[in-house]
Order: sequence, then structure tokens, then C-alpha cells
Amino acid sequence: MARYTESVCRLCRREGMKLYLKGSRCYTKKCAFERRPTPPGQHGVRRRKLGDYGQQLREKQKVRYIYGIMEEQLQKYMEEAFAHPGVTGAYLMQQLERRLDNVVYRLGFAESRNQARQLVRHGHITVNGKKVSVPSYQVKVGDLIGWKESTKNEDFFKELVQEGIGRRPVPAWLALDTEKMEGRVVRLPEEEDVDTDVESRLIVEYYSR
Repeated sequence: MARYTESVCRLCRREGMKLYLKGSRCYTKKCAFERRPTPPGQHGVRRRKLGDYGQQLREKQKVRYIYGIMEEQLQKYMEEAFAHPGVTGAYLMQQLERRLDNVVYRLGFAESRNQARQLVRHGHITVNGKKVSVPSYQVKVGDLIGWKESTKNEDFFKELVQEGIGRRPVPAWLALDTEKMEGRVVRLPEEEDVDTDVESRLIVEYYSR
């Protein structure tokens, strides 16, 4: 699968806001956006005023960067959202929030969604006691997200236990057991549970053209 291999800090500068793609570094003075908030490139000092299409495009790109998905994946999510009854944008964000890699990140098991995606792909994460290595796996109400037993002997897991999890607030639709290092989906995410600065309405407008 194709993936973005350049500096992710350029993406934050491109969108003019922090996307929190590098975990704890984004909260320190080392954050590239803090040091240089202008867009990348020779002519990045001045930001051009965007029209309607430009705003829609930037919002679409922003959600791709935040959740670490490719264009084809987002198009598939949009097709499902258009076919689903109710508010299209709200259902789109619900799908993205229910991705297993995002849930691992939301529970505090990883510092970034990229790190969470690696944990899932390498088989360290279980759902209801069974290993799931598909980052896009959609969790359901009642699912129990935990760790593979052999992973609990790994150094990074021991460090996670020592440093403690729960440094970021866990959304209300998830429940975290810090002693067992497990999380449970107590309900489906709602619009107010999504703390990413994304206007889903603009994304829907982009794909409605």
C-alpha cells in the first residue's frame, strides 16, 4: 500500500494548524509548526485566500492526513456515508473514529495514529481476545481492545505500563481499564465526541460536486 514518506510536519504547515501527527513532540517547543507556522515552499510566507473549492479540498486533505488514510479509502468511506440514512458528514466521522488504529490511539496505547497503525499491523493488538492486524477494522459496541499476550513481554509495552496511560482524555464512547490495559467500546461515537478540527460538511460538498 502506498504511504506518505516525507516529513509529516510539512502537512501541519500546509494546513495552517497542528494535526498532532508526531505524538508527544507536537506538545513541545520542538514542534516544527510552532517554530515555523508558514506553509512549506519558497513562497509560503503569504497564505492565499481560498475559494469554496479550495476550502473543500483542504478540508478533505486535512481529514486524510489526520487519520492517515489514502484517497481511495476516503472515497469508499464517502460512498458508504452517502448510502447511509441520516447526516452524511456525521456518519463519515463515525466511520473514521471506529477504525481500530484510531481506537488504539484514542485509548492512549500509542502516541500517534501512525504508531497505533504500526502496532495493529504488527499484530500486537487484539479485539475480543483475537489478533486483528487490519488498521481499518471497524470496532463495534461491546468490543474489547487489548494486547497480545506475547507483546506484554516487549520493552515498549513495559514502558507504557511504567509511564502510565490516560495522559490524553479518553472519549466518552470508550472505557479504559488502566490496570488491565484494556479498552471497551461502550457506544458508537457521536458528533460531539470527535475532537478533530474538521468540518465534515465541506468534505461532503467536495464529493457532491
